[in-house]
Amino acid sequence: MSALRIETPEVFEPLLAAARYKGAWGGRGSGKSHFFAGLALEDAITARRDIVCVREIQRTLDQSVKKLLEVKISDHNLGGYFDVQDRKIVTRPVGGGNGVIIFEGMQDHNADSIKSLEGYDRAWVEEAQSLSQRSLDLLRPTIRKPDSELWFSWNPRHETDPVDVLLRGENPPPGSVIVKANYLDNPWLPQVLKDELAYDQKRDPDKFAHVWLGGYQKNSQARVFRNWKVESFESPRGATFRLGADWGFSVDPSVLVRCYLDGRILYVDYEAWMVGCEIDQLPDLFRTVPDAEKWFITADSARPETISYMQRHGFPRLSAAIKGPKSLEEGVEFLKSFDIVVHPRCRHVIDELANYSYEVDRLTGVVLPRLADRDNHTIDALRYACEGLRRNSTSEKEWTKPIKLKNRYVV
Repeated sequence: MSALRIETPEVFEPLLAAARYKGAWGGRGSGKSHFFAGLALEDAITARRDIVCVREIQRTLDQSVKKLLEVKISDHNLGGYFDVQDRKIVTRPVGGGNGVIIFEGMQDHNADSIKSLEGYDRAWVEEAQSLSQRSLDLLRPTIRKPDSELWFSWNPRHETDPVDVLLRGENPPPGSVIVKANYLDNPWLPQVLKDELAYDQKRDPDKFAHVWLGGYQKNSQARVFRNWKVESFESPRGATFRLGADWGFSVDPSVLVRCYLDGRILYVDYEAWMVGCEIDQLPDLFRTVPDAEKWFITADSARPETISYMQRHGFPRLSAAIKGPKSLEEGVEFLKSFDIVVHPRCRHVIDELANYSYEVDRLTGVVLPRLADRDNHTIDALRYACEGLRRNSTSEKEWTKPIKLKNRYVV
């Protein structure tokens, strides 16, 4: 009998530990469904778990993940462990016996019928962005056995969708482990998907941000940056690098971004990013960007004590950004004046350029002239990195403005 060996991409490793709520959200091609399918088979074999796979609407089994599980069973040569039946998958005695995987549509249930699922150990909600609040409220208290778990995999649609409010909102439930995964996390991404996402990135950046990067669906008029692309490149010798830093800690990341200018093209070649970064971890984080100690770094001025610490620990050229009443808006407009090329390794820069937006009135859908305060950590770092350029450019513009002359006639 074959041993179960499932290779797990690093992004999903936090989901291997026990947790009441497990979630993976992001774009297409990330391997979210394949990960949970493998985890379901592992639990069914090693722990004799009973698992229900759920969707909001499931009119036929063709709409379920049953086919995916069958493919996994075949790929891993696990036919001896499972009896694949018409409507369910049963664990054979050699695999511990008595375990079962079933497939349900939540719209087929009410408060009484849902009780039939009370004995299940795991509930996996696939396409969870479609799950209604009613269904979520029915499911959560139903899966109640000791050590039971609720799994969610989804491509985000709207931030007001129930699964996003529950697991990505301000107060996620205790004992929840949520990861973001995109195509960049998938070591087995097939070439056909690489071609599809490259086409969408060039033709329809809004679709690319939503479908492939896992961003929320947005009014295209609300998107801030349209002047960028992802492309591999080698940074030339002799380039003058500009570095910018943004500070974070518990929820927000600490960020360092490196870029350089070639004509009207701004190249972004390295980033450092860490959530929960203690102050004594910052020097090592920044050193992941090549030669960071050698270049001037402009950092968020809100943390003078952090700036002082970094200056004393290997980064004497780090200084505070100069902020003014309109420095945010002017800095963003300055970045928009360039064509921006981002190296594929700068994945957080890519995410934020795709998702950074203006505020939208929730009632009318009208785009407001205010930048949203989210998806902006690397954007802020880029603004700081280019601050000197912007101020010099502004000064030159002020000195070179044409002076209006008024004719004065003297008789």
